[in-house]
Amino acid sequence: MVTFSKIHCKTPHQIMKNKLIISLLFIITQSCNNNSRQFDATGTFEADEVIISAEAGGKIMHFDVTEGMTLQAGQAVGAIDCSQLDLQRQQAQASLNALQQKTNSAAPQTLIYEQQIAAQRSNIGVLQQQLSVQQREQQRIQNLVKADAVPAKQLDDINGAIDVLRQQIAAAESQITVLQKQIKAQQEAIAIQNRGILSESDPMQVRVTQFDDQLSRCTITNPLTGTVLTKYAEANEMTAPGKALYKIADLRTLTLRAYITGNQLPTTKLNQTVRVLLDDGKHGYRELSGIITWISDKSEFTPKTIQTKEERQNLVYAMKVKVNNDGYVKIGMYGEVLFQ
Repeated sequence: MVTFSKIHCKTPHQIMKNKLIISLLFIITQSCNNNSRQFDATGTFEADEVIISAEAGGKIMHFDVTEGMTLQAGQAVGAIDCSQLDLQRQQAQASLNALQQKTNSAAPQTLIYEQQIAAQRSNIGVLQQQLSVQQREQQRIQNLVKADAVPAKQLDDINGAIDVLRQQIAAAESQITVLQKQIKAQQEAIAIQNRGILSESDPMQVRVTQFDDQLSRCTITNPLTGTVLTKYAEANEMTAPGKALYKIADLRTLTLRAYITGNQLPTTKLNQTVRVLLDDGKHGYRELSGIITWISDKSEFTPKTIQTKEERQNLVYAMKVKVNNDGYVKIGMYGEVLFQ
Protein backbone atom coordinates (compact mmCIF):
# COMPACT_ATOMS: atom_id res chain seq x y z
CA MET A 1 0.00 0.00 0.00
CA VAL A 2 1.47 3.28 -1.04
CA THR A 3 1.09 6.25 1.33
CA PHE A 4 1.47 9.78 0.06
CA SER A 5 2.71 12.44 2.49
CA LYS A 6 0.99 15.78 2.55
CA ILE A 7 2.73 18.55 0.68
CA HIS A 8 2.07 22.05 2.11
CA CYS A 9 2.07 24.53 -0.73
CA LYS A 10 1.94 28.25 -0.07
CA THR A 11 -0.83 30.13 -1.68
CA PRO A 12 -0.16 33.23 -3.76
CA HIS A 13 -1.70 35.32 -0.99
CA GLN A 14 0.83 34.04 1.56
CA ILE A 15 3.73 34.64 -0.82
CA MET A 16 2.69 38.25 -1.31
CA LYS A 17 2.32 38.69 2.44
CA ASN A 18 5.89 37.43 3.06
CA LYS A 19 7.30 39.73 0.39
CA LEU A 20 5.57 42.67 1.98
CA ILE A 21 7.02 41.84 5.39
CA ILE A 22 10.52 41.55 3.90
CA SER A 23 10.11 44.89 2.13
CA LEU A 24 8.97 46.59 5.32
CA LEU A 25 11.93 45.19 7.25
CA PHE A 26 14.30 46.40 4.54
CA ILE A 27 12.77 49.89 4.61
CA ILE A 28 12.97 50.04 8.41
CA THR A 29 16.62 48.90 8.33
CA GLN A 30 17.54 51.51 5.74
CA SER A 31 15.71 54.18 7.70
CA CYS A 32 17.64 53.32 10.85
CA ASN A 33 20.90 53.38 8.94
CA ASN A 34 20.08 56.75 7.43
CA ASN A 35 19.19 58.20 10.84
CA SER A 36 22.40 56.94 12.53
CA ARG A 37 25.03 59.57 13.07
CA GLN A 38 28.22 59.36 11.01
CA PHE A 39 31.21 60.51 13.08
CA ASP A 40 34.54 61.79 11.78
CA ALA A 41 36.51 60.30 14.67
CA THR A 42 35.94 58.54 17.94
CA GLY A 43 37.97 57.88 21.07
CA THR A 44 38.01 57.96 24.87
CA PHE A 45 38.49 60.77 27.38
CA GLU A 46 41.62 60.98 29.49
CA ALA A 47 43.13 63.43 31.96
CA ASP A 48 46.63 64.44 33.01
CA GLU A 49 46.91 62.31 36.12
CA VAL A 50 49.59 63.22 38.68
CA ILE A 51 50.74 60.86 41.42
CA ILE A 52 51.66 62.82 44.57
CA SER A 53 54.45 61.18 46.55
CA ALA A 54 55.88 61.75 50.01
CA GLU A 55 58.92 64.01 50.20
CA ALA A 56 59.95 62.88 53.68
CA GLY A 57 60.06 59.62 55.58
CA GLY A 58 58.30 58.77 58.81
CA LYS A 59 54.91 58.11 60.33
CA ILE A 60 51.94 59.85 58.73
CA MET A 61 50.44 61.85 61.59
CA HIS A 62 47.28 62.84 59.73
CA PHE A 63 46.14 62.60 56.12
CA ASP A 64 42.98 64.50 55.17
CA VAL A 65 42.45 63.10 51.68
CA THR A 66 39.38 61.26 50.41
CA GLU A 67 38.81 59.87 46.94
CA GLY A 68 36.55 62.16 44.95
CA MET A 69 37.28 65.30 46.99
CA THR A 70 38.50 68.46 45.28
CA LEU A 71 41.79 69.93 46.50
CA GLN A 72 43.22 73.38 45.88
CA ALA A 73 46.79 74.11 44.87
CA GLY A 74 48.94 74.79 47.94
CA GLN A 75 46.46 73.18 50.32
CA ALA A 76 47.98 71.28 53.26
CA VAL A 77 46.43 67.81 53.40
CA GLY A 78 48.61 65.98 55.91
CA ALA A 79 51.78 65.85 57.98
CA ILE A 80 54.63 63.40 58.53
CA ASP A 81 56.39 62.99 61.86
CA CYS A 82 59.83 64.62 61.51
CA SER A 83 60.73 65.15 65.17
CA GLN A 84 64.23 63.75 64.63
CA LEU A 85 64.88 66.25 61.87
CA ASP A 86 63.72 69.04 64.16
CA LEU A 87 66.18 67.95 66.87
CA GLN A 88 69.01 67.88 64.34
CA ARG A 89 68.04 71.35 63.20
CA GLN A 90 68.14 72.63 66.80
CA GLN A 91 71.59 71.09 67.26
CA ALA A 92 72.90 72.78 64.10
CA GLN A 93 71.45 76.13 65.20
CA ALA A 94 73.07 75.78 68.63
CA SER A 95 76.45 75.07 67.03
CA LEU A 96 76.02 78.13 64.84
CA ASN A 97 75.24 80.31 67.85
CA ALA A 98 78.27 78.92 69.72
CA LEU A 99 80.61 80.19 67.01
CA GLN A 100 79.82 83.78 67.98
CA GLN A 101 81.04 83.05 71.50
CA LYS A 102 84.32 81.66 70.18
CA THR A 103 85.27 84.86 68.39
CA ASN A 104 87.79 87.25 70.00
CA SER A 105 87.75 91.02 70.25
CA ALA A 106 90.74 93.33 69.83
CA ALA A 107 89.11 96.02 71.92
CA PRO A 108 90.72 95.17 75.33
CA GLN A 109 94.27 95.19 73.99
CA THR A 110 93.78 98.16 71.69
CA LEU A 111 92.29 100.12 74.60
CA ILE A 112 95.61 99.82 76.46
CA TYR A 113 97.50 101.05 73.41
CA GLU A 114 95.09 103.94 72.95
CA GLN A 115 95.59 104.95 76.60
CA GLN A 116 99.37 104.93 76.05
CA ILE A 117 98.94 107.03 72.91
CA ALA A 118 96.83 109.52 74.88
CA ALA A 119 99.56 109.71 77.57
CA GLN A 120 102.24 110.31 74.95
CA ARG A 121 100.21 113.06 73.33
CA SER A 122 99.71 114.68 76.72
CA ASN A 123 103.46 114.46 77.32
CA ILE A 124 104.12 116.02 73.93
CA GLY A 125 101.85 118.92 74.88
CA VAL A 126 103.86 119.54 78.04
CA LEU A 127 107.18 119.33 76.20
CA GLN A 128 105.94 121.75 73.53
CA GLN A 129 105.03 124.26 76.23
CA GLN A 130 108.47 123.87 77.77
CA LEU A 131 110.01 124.27 74.33
CA SER A 132 108.09 127.47 73.77
CA VAL A 133 109.33 128.85 77.09
CA GLN A 134 112.90 127.85 76.32
CA GLN A 135 112.74 129.43 72.87
CA ARG A 136 111.63 132.76 74.37
CA GLU A 137 114.43 132.49 76.92
CA GLN A 138 116.84 131.68 74.10
CA GLN A 139 115.88 134.90 72.31
CA ARG A 140 116.41 136.95 75.45
CA ILE A 141 119.81 135.45 76.21
CA GLN A 142 120.93 135.96 72.63
CA ASN A 143 120.25 139.66 73.01
CA LEU A 144 122.13 139.75 76.30
CA VAL A 145 125.12 137.92 74.83
CA LYS A 146 125.27 140.41 71.96
CA ALA A 147 125.35 143.19 74.57
CA ASP A 148 128.06 141.34 76.56
CA ALA A 149 125.71 141.39 79.49
CA VAL A 150 125.92 137.65 80.16
CA PRO A 151 128.48 135.00 79.34
CA ALA A 152 128.00 132.93 76.09
CA LYS A 153 127.82 129.77 78.18
CA GLN A 154 124.25 130.60 79.19
CA LEU A 155 123.28 130.69 75.53
CA ASP A 156 124.92 127.29 74.98
CA ASP A 157 123.02 125.86 77.94
CA ILE A 158 119.67 127.10 76.68
CA ASN A 159 120.40 125.78 73.19
CA GLY A 160 121.17 122.36 74.67
CA ALA A 161 117.96 122.38 76.67
CA ILE A 162 115.96 123.22 73.54
CA ASP A 163 117.60 120.34 71.61
CA VAL A 164 116.75 117.94 74.43
CA LEU A 165 113.11 119.04 74.38
CA ARG A 166 112.92 118.60 70.64
CA GLN A 167 114.39 115.09 70.90
CA GLN A 168 111.89 114.20 73.63
CA ILE A 169 108.98 115.43 71.47
CA ALA A 170 110.27 113.41 68.47
CA ALA A 171 110.66 110.33 70.68
CA ALA A 172 107.09 110.70 71.94
CA GLU A 173 105.75 111.09 68.42
CA SER A 174 107.72 108.00 67.34
CA GLN A 175 106.24 106.09 70.26
CA ILE A 176 102.75 107.10 69.16
CA THR A 177 103.48 105.76 65.66
CA VAL A 178 104.68 102.47 67.14
CA LEU A 179 101.57 102.18 69.31
CA GLN A 180 99.33 102.88 66.33
CA LYS A 181 101.06 100.11 64.35
CA GLN A 182 100.62 97.75 67.30
CA ILE A 183 96.90 98.54 67.40
CA LYS A 184 96.59 97.79 63.69
CA ALA A 185 98.62 94.58 64.02
CA GLN A 186 96.46 93.46 66.94
CA GLN A 187 93.27 94.14 65.05
CA GLU A 188 94.50 92.23 61.99
CA ALA A 189 95.60 89.27 64.12
CA ILE A 190 92.22 89.09 65.84
CA ALA A 191 90.45 89.46 62.49
CA ILE A 192 92.42 86.53 61.08
CA GLN A 193 91.50 84.40 64.07
CA ASN A 194 87.85 85.37 63.81
CA ARG A 195 87.77 84.65 60.08
CA GLY A 196 89.02 81.15 60.78
CA ILE A 197 86.27 80.65 63.34
CA LEU A 198 83.52 82.34 61.38
CA SER A 199 84.43 80.44 58.22
CA GLU A 200 82.65 77.50 59.83
CA SER A 201 79.44 79.53 60.12
CA ASP A 202 78.60 79.43 56.39
CA PRO A 203 78.50 75.61 56.18
CA MET A 204 76.53 75.51 59.44
CA GLN A 205 74.07 78.12 58.15
CA VAL A 206 73.59 76.06 54.99
CA ARG A 207 73.03 73.03 57.18
CA VAL A 208 70.34 74.84 59.16
CA THR A 209 68.69 75.96 55.90
CA GLN A 210 68.80 72.37 54.67
CA PHE A 211 67.00 71.18 57.78
CA ASP A 212 64.40 73.94 57.32
CA ASP A 213 63.75 72.70 53.79
CA GLN A 214 63.45 69.10 54.93
CA LEU A 215 61.08 70.08 57.73
CA SER A 216 58.90 71.99 55.25
CA ARG A 217 58.58 68.78 53.24
CA CYS A 218 57.13 67.04 56.28
CA THR A 219 53.91 68.91 55.54
CA ILE A 220 52.04 67.17 52.72
CA THR A 221 51.04 70.01 50.40
CA ASN A 222 48.82 69.48 47.39
CA PRO A 223 50.61 70.98 44.33
CA LEU A 224 47.70 71.49 41.95
CA THR A 225 43.96 72.04 41.88
CA GLY A 226 42.11 68.87 41.01
CA THR A 227 40.08 65.88 42.10
CA VAL A 228 41.52 62.96 44.04
CA LEU A 229 41.23 59.82 41.92
CA THR A 230 42.98 57.22 44.06
CA LYS A 231 44.28 57.19 47.63
CA TYR A 232 47.30 54.99 48.36
CA ALA A 233 48.10 55.72 52.04
CA GLU A 234 46.34 56.17 55.37
CA ALA A 235 47.11 57.99 58.60
CA ASN A 236 49.44 56.20 61.07
CA GLU A 237 51.15 54.31 58.24
CA MET A 238 54.88 54.61 57.62
CA THR A 239 55.97 56.31 54.43
CA ALA A 240 59.24 57.09 52.70
CA PRO A 241 60.45 59.69 50.21
CA GLY A 242 59.04 58.89 46.79
CA LYS A 243 56.26 56.62 48.07
CA ALA A 244 52.91 57.37 46.39
CA LEU A 245 50.24 58.95 48.59
CA TYR A 246 47.42 59.73 46.16
CA LYS A 247 46.62 60.39 42.52
CA ILE A 248 45.01 63.63 41.42
CA ALA A 249 43.83 65.12 38.13
CA ASP A 250 42.28 68.38 37.07
CA LEU A 251 38.90 67.29 35.74
CA ARG A 252 37.80 70.78 34.76
CA THR A 253 39.35 70.08 31.36
CA LEU A 254 39.56 66.61 29.81
CA THR A 255 41.25 65.40 26.65
CA LEU A 256 39.54 63.21 24.08
CA ARG A 257 42.14 61.02 22.40
CA ALA A 258 40.66 60.14 19.02
CA TYR A 259 41.96 58.80 15.72
CA ILE A 260 41.62 60.11 12.19
CA THR A 261 42.50 58.48 8.89
CA GLY A 262 45.22 59.55 6.53
CA ASN A 263 42.62 61.11 4.22
CA GLN A 264 41.34 63.30 7.06
CA LEU A 265 44.82 64.45 8.10
CA PRO A 266 45.29 67.13 5.37
CA THR A 267 42.05 68.86 6.38
CA THR A 268 42.74 68.80 10.12
CA LYS A 269 44.78 71.47 11.90
CA LEU A 270 45.79 72.49 15.40
CA ASN A 271 43.49 74.83 17.36
CA GLN A 272 40.63 73.75 15.11
CA THR A 273 37.23 73.87 16.81
CA VAL A 274 35.24 70.63 16.60
CA ARG A 275 31.98 69.25 17.95
CA VAL A 276 32.24 66.50 20.55
CA LEU A 277 29.25 64.24 21.09
CA LEU A 278 28.63 62.04 24.13
CA ASP A 279 25.95 59.48 24.82
CA ASP A 280 23.41 61.10 27.14
CA GLY A 281 22.03 57.74 28.31
CA LYS A 282 18.67 58.41 26.68
CA HIS A 283 19.45 57.13 23.16
CA GLY A 284 20.64 60.61 22.28
CA TYR A 285 23.76 62.71 22.38
CA ARG A 286 25.04 65.68 24.34
CA GLU A 287 27.16 68.10 22.36
CA LEU A 288 30.23 69.96 23.62
CA SER A 289 32.77 72.17 21.92
CA GLY A 290 36.38 71.08 21.70
CA ILE A 291 39.71 72.32 20.36
CA ILE A 292 42.33 70.13 18.69
CA THR A 293 45.52 70.63 20.70
CA TRP A 294 47.76 67.88 19.31
CA ILE A 295 48.06 65.76 16.19
CA SER A 296 50.52 62.89 16.05
CA ASP A 297 53.22 63.10 13.41
CA LYS A 298 53.36 59.32 13.18
CA SER A 299 50.63 56.94 12.17
CA GLU A 300 49.50 54.15 14.45
CA PHE A 301 49.51 51.69 11.56
CA THR A 302 51.64 52.10 8.47
CA PRO A 303 51.67 49.56 5.57
CA LYS A 304 55.04 48.46 4.30
CA THR A 305 54.48 50.19 1.00
CA ILE A 306 51.99 52.84 -0.07
CA GLN A 307 51.57 52.69 -3.83
CA THR A 308 48.14 54.23 -4.33
CA LYS A 309 46.23 57.13 -2.80
CA GLU A 310 43.49 54.78 -1.64
CA GLU A 311 45.96 52.91 0.54
CA ARG A 312 46.35 56.00 2.70
CA GLN A 313 43.03 55.10 4.28
CA ASN A 314 44.94 52.45 6.20
CA LEU A 315 46.90 55.18 8.03
CA VAL A 316 45.49 56.17 11.39
CA TYR A 317 46.75 59.22 13.31
CA ALA A 318 46.05 60.05 16.94
CA MET A 319 44.88 63.50 17.96
CA LYS A 320 43.88 65.17 21.20
CA VAL A 321 40.81 67.35 21.61
CA LYS A 322 40.60 69.59 24.68
CA VAL A 323 37.09 69.77 26.12
CA ASN A 324 35.82 71.84 29.04
CA ASN A 325 34.12 69.45 31.42
CA ASP A 326 30.63 70.41 32.54
CA GLY A 327 30.73 67.69 35.19
CA TYR A 328 29.22 64.92 33.14
CA VAL A 329 32.37 63.91 31.26
CA LYS A 330 34.28 61.06 32.90
CA ILE A 331 37.69 59.54 32.34
CA GLY A 332 37.38 56.53 30.04
CA MET A 333 34.05 57.68 28.58
CA TYR A 334 33.67 57.34 24.82
CA GLY A 335 33.22 60.42 22.67
CA GLU A 336 32.71 61.14 18.99
CA VAL A 337 34.13 64.02 16.96
CA LEU A 338 32.39 65.94 14.21
CA PHE A 339 34.49 68.43 12.28
CA GLN A 340 32.86 71.84 11.76
